[in-house]
Amino acid sequence: MGFSIALIVFSLLLMLLVLMHKGKGGGLSDMFGGGMQSSVGGSSVAERNLDRITVVVGLLWFASIVVLGIVMKVNN
Repeated sequence: MGFSIALIVFSLLLMLLVLMHKGKGGGLSDMFGGGMQSSVGGSSVAERNLDRITVVVGLLWFASIVVLGIVMKVNN
């Protein structure tokens, strides 16, 4: 029960973090005019921290899926 709640929380958090990222261009955002704005400078400290947090939450999300799968396999 606890791992399924953790999976839901990590899924929502991961979705929020991915939506907070700035578009880099070259994808679907370019097709609809989202690639018009380009950043002149490099990535800021906040963007790098957001990248790190997103990777950590993604790894926790993956780990919770693996643990939930193992728990479900053992219980059956």
